[in-house]
Amino acid sequence: MSGTLHGVLFLGAHPDDETIMIGGTLAALHQRGIPVHIACATDGRGGEAGDVPNASTPGALAHVRQQELRCAADAIGADSVAQLGYEDPLMGPENELFGFAADEDALVRQIAALICKTQPDVVLSHGSDGEYGHPAHKQMHHATFRAVCEHTPDVLFYSVAAAVPGIEDRIWNAGDPAHLALDITPWIEAKHAAMLCHRTQHVLFKRRRKLATVREAIRTVESVRCQWPALSADRPPEDAFAQLLLALGAWRPDHRPAP
Repeated sequence: MSGTLHGVLFLGAHPDDETIMIGGTLAALHQRGIPVHIACATDGRGGEAGDVPNASTPGALAHVRQQELRCAADAIGADSVAQLGYEDPLMGPENELFGFAADEDALVRQIAALICKTQPDVVLSHGSDGEYGHPAHKQMHHATFRAVCEHTPDVLFYSVAAAVPGIEDRIWNAGDPAHLALDITPWIEAKHAAMLCHRTQHVLFKRRRKLATVREAIRTVESVRCQWPALSADRPPEDAFAQLLLALGAWRPDHRPAP
């Protein structure tokens, strides 16, 4: 691929994944003039509704969360938003999480078709551990990896929420050491605006860390790992996406500590 990026596509399992895990980086790319595309696999009906009154049933919650996704995409500056049409399963006893019902081969083809439609140089998706172990996140990681490797091998695939030494975060994928980490403070207002869009999740955002405001829940360090093409253990990525992140102020965690 050339030294210029022509687009980035983020593929998430649920509405809000795009914001929580990589929203600041997507906003930074948008400000650099890079087309940003967001796709979400499920409708989010299986999550929490918070204190939003018009989201009291699964169907109503799905409708609200789809609106929230589009609001957040606008705040980030995304050029397009797509929904893959899968129903988010309800949580089980003791908040047990599940993957969504999908034929994997069909999902892989669907993702590949979206890559061909949006023509990104870089595809971003969940980490191999599903962040905090979410089965739907693992599902999207595996399907995205297959879609890129089997159908669009010239496209880069980076996973998000890669583990950054010295920074504790429940969403880090322990099996994915970060190749690059970025302090997104310069783009924090765009990420904050996107988080405010996800009204149904505000109670959850604050409850997990006993916070008073949504702004306090913003993760200011976002990180990625190159999953495709495969790199040797001692070789950092040098592609156009890596070079752009470095130009934005990213650092290589295996070369120096976090600022």
